[in-house]
Amino acid sequence: MSKKFLSGDEAFAYGIRLARPDVISAYPITPQTVVVEKLSDFVEDGSLKSNFIHVESEHSALSCAMGVSAAGARAFTATSSQGLLYMAECLVYASGGRFPIVMMNANRSTALPWNIYGDQRDSLALLDSGWIQSYAQDGQEALDMALMSYYIAEHKKVQTPFMVNLDGFVLTHTYEVVDVPEQEQADEFLPSFETENKFDFERPKNLAFSAGPETNTFFKVKEHLGLLNASAVISEAEERFAKIFGRKYSGLTENYKTEDADYIILTLGSVSGLIRQAVDELRDEGLKAGLVRIRYMRPFPVSEISAAVKNAKALAVLEKDVSFGAEGTVYTNVNSALKKNALEIPSKNFIGGLGGKDISLREIKDIFLKLKDVSEGQKLSDVNFLGVDVKGE
Repeated sequence: MSKKFLSGDEAFAYGIRLARPDVISAYPITPQTVVVEKLSDFVEDGSLKSNFIHVESEHSALSCAMGVSAAGARAFTATSSQGLLYMAECLVYASGGRFPIVMMNANRSTALPWNIYGDQRDSLALLDSGWIQSYAQDGQEALDMALMSYYIAEHKKVQTPFMVNLDGFVLTHTYEVVDVPEQEQADEFLPSFETENKFDFERPKNLAFSAGPETNTFFKVKEHLGLLNASAVISEAEERFAKIFGRKYSGLTENYKTEDADYIILTLGSVSGLIRQAVDELRDEGLKAGLVRIRYMRPFPVSEISAAVKNAKALAVLEKDVSFGAEGTVYTNVNSALKKNALEIPSKNFIGGLGGKDISLREIKDIFLKLKDVSEGQKLSDVNFLGVDVKGE
């Protein structure tokens, strides 16, 4: 391995180079652009043997990737925000067609107001599109997920497209030291792409066809099972990854000091580092705080979350998203997990970081202190916006 000082975007591009995609369909959009720019450099200097196609839109980028996958080749594309929303029609085509495309999404606010900064409303708005969704914490995980995502997506029990999400600017444009594996290691980890779900003159089949109700239902159930199967394959991929590269990941979630925690925050992505700092400082002050980082939103870690929080007195879900007129999307999913496991733990939703608004260490500590108040019987709204006093009308 070699150490490099890379932004999150660059780290992800290095990971994709290691995966050797046959075709890269590229359309730039802030803050994703650096990924496809870097990959174009790799293709130009010969360090990546790939066909780089600069398409005319995000819709075309994913359409191209579907064609590549249907031809039996490994495909990559990347997008962000309005670009991801423009792809929405193609997202369900890709998942319904069981094309194991890998796509990086740079999480960014959606319009209006127009805003280029990072929140997670873009990917969470498309949570039901049938894609695996992971959320990286730092540059190293971004690079490693670029490689692991292909192993998981292409596995014969999964065959499902994979969206790797990186927080816009906070992660995509922040530089840190990253270990970059050697190509020989990557080739040992990731087998060449093989699939029967492709055009084949020797064994012709129908792809992306129309179907009536009964047949359609059958395929939707198969699509659902593919996502559920991803849980075991994620564990398999991480065990294989640890043996080859020496870095161990924790599956669908990552827990920090939850074993004896009275108060736990659940969240996604790069804000986890700041929450760890708050946990450490509050524990020094005598408050038993903990963190559950949700690494995958699909498949959703129902049993993992329930096991991690079962002894807590109160929970908070901190997310950079809101499903307007209801609550945060992550909060909905977490409460569903608690209900399925008959856990009656008070839970509150805290929404912050919209449009890139900073979430401070003080605000995170305040969330933990409010959880303590809730556990002692004090009233608090179920949904709370950080830094804004919202009055119902």
